[in-house]
Amino acid sequence: MKRKKRFSLSTTHIILLSFLLAIMLGSLLLWLPISAADGQSVPYVDALFTATTATCVTGLVTLPTVTTWSVFGQIVLLLLIQIGGLGIITVMTGVMLALRREMGLGDRLLIQDAFNLNTLAGLGAFIKRVILGTLIVELAGALAYMTVFVPDFGARGIWISVFNSVSAFCNAGIDIFAQDSLCSYATNPVVNLVTSLLIVLGGLGYIVWWDVIRVLGDKEARGRGRLRRLTLHSKIALASTAVFILGGAVLIFLFEYDNPLTIGNMSLFDKIQVSLFQSITTRTAGFASVPQQNLTSGASVVSLLLMFIGGSPVGTAGGVKTVTMVVLIASAISTVKNKNEVSLFHRTLPETAIRKAVAVTGTSFAILLISTLLLSFVTPADTLDVLYETVSATATVGLSRDLTSSLNVWGKIIVLATMYLGRVGPISLAFAFNVKHQVQNIVKNPVEEISVG
Repeated sequence: MKRKKRFSLSTTHIILLSFLLAIMLGSLLLWLPISAADGQSVPYVDALFTATTATCVTGLVTLPTVTTWSVFGQIVLLLLIQIGGLGIITVMTGVMLALRREMGLGDRLLIQDAFNLNTLAGLGAFIKRVILGTLIVELAGALAYMTVFVPDFGARGIWISVFNSVSAFCNAGIDIFAQDSLCSYATNPVVNLVTSLLIVLGGLGYIVWWDVIRVLGDKEARGRGRLRRLTLHSKIALASTAVFILGGAVLIFLFEYDNPLTIGNMSLFDKIQVSLFQSITTRTAGFASVPQQNLTSGASVVSLLLMFIGGSPVGTAGGVKTVTMVVLIASAISTVKNKNEVSLFHRTLPETAIRKAVAVTGTSFAILLISTLLLSFVTPADTLDVLYETVSATATVGLSRDLTSSLNVWGKIIVLATMYLGRVGPISLAFAFNVKHQVQNIVKNPVEEISVG
């Protein structure tokens, strides 16, 4: 008599379903009359869209956040943003550790998949540091924001500061004080600096944090010696982040220099800080200090590229990730130079990293292409506006050329589905449909040459 196969979920399936359950629960809470500022339930599709954009830390909204949601609704949004930024598995594990429960193998596998780690060792300590580090950075950000928002909004400025700090660190881009995001604070150095630091720290990734702290605490290393002691991952993440931010800022500055609708009438200092902020916020943060629809075509294209790349792995940012893009570029250069291996910082990259980079980028591009075609079909909007929307959703950025609020029901469904797929990760999605994780066959197919390029 044959035994029935026992149904079990893979770690990737659990991660996907946990995000989905959080979105559904959040949508039901936001649908309640108590969540609305006027006490009237918002349409469910808008509640679902808002729950998705908060949990997926995207920032695209169909309804103005500041006027739509009550304090209860804002609290729900904040919790969804925090859960989405940290990851549901992180929050669940943190609760389990607080209750002094032992972590089993299944729990460790979940954390490993959620953070895309290569080891099962020390995961409990890793989660504790992630949660503690997040809370410390968000608290510091909130205190810094209060120096601006408390004088401007009174006691309510405390809540605004806390909300904005969590939203910025989690790269969510949702705020509760204005309908035009940070446009009214475009030239405020404190708001610019604090928001930028929170975005970059969240987007760098936790493993880079611990690596930098480890190296800084090494008393034996000095000067360049400290840099050499960083792991290859940290070197790539830090270097690529600096290059993409500064390179993007320079290009945006040049394209927008004479644009009176953005920075054309500003002082040189303000032009520089607004250009820098635009480059940083495209790292999937979603705050806008200038109306995105007023950008020139050149600056819009630069922003699209930066949004698609996003932040670094094992952090709160989305996109295909900086490290992924660097690996692809290095692989292409090695191929052109006819080298047998791909090297960065005098280290050889493993083949698995290159294959994964190709898979992540390819899957993201496929999601982007399909969502762009579908949204173009149901929305009579300019092609650049549609592409801006879909790239923003795929990379969980939140910047829009004023299209989100005018989407019809089908448009909202397409965009919220894109945000979900973009957040859970293209590679995780690909693995989720591969229910049977079979061992690689010993027998290999014969090799035959083909023409490429």
